[in-house]
Amino acid sequence: MHSLRLRCLVVSLGFVLSACGGGGGGGSSDSAPVVPPLTPTGPTALVASSTVANRCEAPRSGSSIDKPGTLLDEQTWVRSWIDETYLWYREVPTTYLPQSFATAKAYFDVLKTTATTASGKPKDQFHFTYTTAEWEASLNGVELGYGMLLALTRTTPPRKAVVTIVEPGSPAALAGLRRGDALQTVDGVDFVNAPDTASVGIINAGLFPSAQGTHTLAFSRNGAPISASLQAVDVSTSSVQNERIIDTPTGKVGYLTFNTHNNVSERQLAETMGRFQAAGISDLVLDVRYNGGGYLDVASELAYMIAGPQVTTGKTFEQVLANDKTRPAAPVPFHAQSLGFAGPNPLPKGTPLPSLGLKRVTLLTTGNTCSASEAIINGLRGVDVQVNLIGGTTCGKPYGFYPTPNCGTTYFAVQFQGVNAKGFGDFADGMAPTCDVADDYRNPLGDPAEGMLAAALRYRSSGSCSPATGATRLLSSMENPADTATRLLRPAYKEIAVLKR
Repeated sequence: MHSLRLRCLVVSLGFVLSACGGGGGGGSSDSAPVVPPLTPTGPTALVASSTVANRCEAPRSGSSIDKPGTLLDEQTWVRSWIDETYLWYREVPTTYLPQSFATAKAYFDVLKTTATTASGKPKDQFHFTYTTAEWEASLNGVELGYGMLLALTRTTPPRKAVVTIVEPGSPAALAGLRRGDALQTVDGVDFVNAPDTASVGIINAGLFPSAQGTHTLAFSRNGAPISASLQAVDVSTSSVQNERIIDTPTGKVGYLTFNTHNNVSERQLAETMGRFQAAGISDLVLDVRYNGGGYLDVASELAYMIAGPQVTTGKTFEQVLANDKTRPAAPVPFHAQSLGFAGPNPLPKGTPLPSLGLKRVTLLTTGNTCSASEAIINGLRGVDVQVNLIGGTTCGKPYGFYPTPNCGTTYFAVQFQGVNAKGFGDFADGMAPTCDVADDYRNPLGDPAEGMLAAALRYRSSGSCSPATGATRLLSSMENPADTATRLLRPAYKEIAVLKR
């Protein structure tokens, strides 16, 4: 029925900054005035979504799929599709009428459960849309921007954002930017303190460019100013970075930064794990502190490469639980061979994957570790591999999506929950770390002195979360003491898990 299955949830951070009086917000769905529920008139009469699919108010030029239609056709498709596939379709309000909304996306925004979790947060935080073109480009790791990832700890003045990752060869790299650089101005506007709406608009336009163009951003590094003229371009992002083999008195430890489960990651992961296998590593530190998810099948492949056939053969990596209108899906196994994801330089389908045969693995995590990354943890724990988490509590996204396009927009709504071989999948409030460690922006990722990696190596050798000296260490200004409060300035689709069938 579906070609792509997404298991991660997303909070869109497309436009997150605000002036003094407001909170962060925005997203990729069209904003609309809050519309109070109308007087209940009973459930809207629904038709099969397939009967109104691709009937568009404004068909795309050159599209062989779009057919002439109306706004009501698009809205009817949205309502019917939600009723057919949404995990909590019984909890969707029936009091909103399509004619109250100016776009199909605005109507889609309210078609979700209004329930809350035990902790009081919304049960569904992961309801969003993107243009189909943007979504499809992202699967090959292509994003419009400067090739850097910013972490934001505060959206209102005084704001703070620091560079976490710089893509090699990107405009940000060519400008000399590095991890830990703190943003100061955007196109001449004070990023830290600007209070007015007009200034915030300039900041957002510079940080989230919608088209190719040049913007000037100023940073500080150890108190010294840095100015960078950055050209927004289509950047090919790296899924795997900072591959290391760290020699320790008790064996070799492999390390890699894994940023996203996309098409190109399949080959990159297989090649890296093959080198680790050849080197005879005895432990692995998988850094997914900024990994929001992607293809669930890539997560399954990686989990197999970590644990090997001895414990995964014939076992379930993840079982999908959908609504009662959906035919039950076969369990997702631990893939011992590549699935052959399309993309630049793909790994041929059926290629045997290397395996490390590890009985334990350490993951570096934060509140930005989501979805498919959490599935690796849950899937391995389901077959009794010891998984230690060093860093912060993960974001908590045990749900998934079948991203579905209609009239140039791809819709993402929660359509299933994933559970492991033991039937566990209840981590909507995240997975707690074995050792709670702050993100350390002072040191490069992969440096054994970097705070989280150093803590992982220490825990491996001593089984203790405490510093070797036993002394309490004060956090520097370049460490984040509360990772759950830090959000990455990345699009919502970077926090999903996708299963390709």
